[in-house]
Amino acid sequence: MMTQLAKIERRFLELESLLSRPEVISNNNEFRKFSKERADLEETVRLYREFKKIEEDSKSTEELLEESTGEMKDLAFDELKSLKKRHEELEKELAIHLLPKDPNDSKNVFLEIRAGAGGDEASLFAGQLFRAYSRYVERKKWKMEIMSLNENELGGTKEVIALIEGEGVYSILKYESGVHRVQRVPQTEAQGRVHTSTITVAILPEADDVEVSINENDLRIDTYRAGGAGGQHVNRTDSAVRITHIPSGIVVACQDERSQIKNRSKAMKILQAKLLEAVEIEKEKAFSEERKSQVGRGDRSERIRTYNFPQSRVTDHRINHTIHSIDAFMEGEIQEMLNLLRQHYQAEELKLQAEGK
Repeated sequence: MMTQLAKIERRFLELESLLSRPEVISNNNEFRKFSKERADLEETVRLYREFKKIEEDSKSTEELLEESTGEMKDLAFDELKSLKKRHEELEKELAIHLLPKDPNDSKNVFLEIRAGAGGDEASLFAGQLFRAYSRYVERKKWKMEIMSLNENELGGTKEVIALIEGEGVYSILKYESGVHRVQRVPQTEAQGRVHTSTITVAILPEADDVEVSINENDLRIDTYRAGGAGGQHVNRTDSAVRITHIPSGIVVACQDERSQIKNRSKAMKILQAKLLEAVEIEKEKAFSEERKSQVGRGDRSERIRTYNFPQSRVTDHRINHTIHSIDAFMEGEIQEMLNLLRQHYQAEELKLQAEGK
């Protein structure tokens, strides 16, 4: 571990030198690339330097402990105990920093929410969960843009796709993919019975043009009039766009903009993200079944969370953790759950690394 950290520190110093050179400063692309790499290493280097300082301080404190008597010896003993505790904490933090980086972690994401089983009740909950994510985005001061929205007559959401832009969005939200189950009494339920409905959430990293190459000959592009809830047309022109990627069978549609050009541009971005996801899934198939079962980003078919409104609780089944404040959670206070999920998967990665898998 120390060899890896020393190598990272050397690269950090090299980057600082590069960023001070006039030829790099004048080259926007290079300056941006090196600045990002430096920023990615900065926290690891800071922890490593603190770790080395702790080791130096521990050594001198041990020497003081051997030479001291009385009150001074007690003080040295307490100081050494404190230093050893911080040493252990830093060792764990640095081990996490040395885990292989997910290349998508720094990317923006497409959030896709679809109503599943449960009819209108599923659509209503899909809209509410989208609102919860929107509130969270506001708290993080990220940017959200709705790319596609399909509502029903009751104001529920059949499907919504939104682009979320911000610092490390994918690294924070990637474990939200999967089936979310809601248990509550629908407004239309006269006898007060609790119903169970499901929706699916997908977190797709935004694809760069260089990552996903799309042949125009592989696309079938249809235009039609944008429709509102209930089927009525909301535009007089064929501004809505549906794109079918023939080789994969993936279909995306966008009708939110009045301009056909804008709808086509949005639909192409969504298609790129879906094709990138398909590539990532193929890569994951190369992993052993054991590894996939232990560490994953969240399969769309996996039931990951239950929202029980009568008991005011939200339970994540992957980490067996329950939050007993569903109202706050639905207002976007989801950071606690996201932190625990990230810690869980980091711990699983460390375990696998220790086992040499």
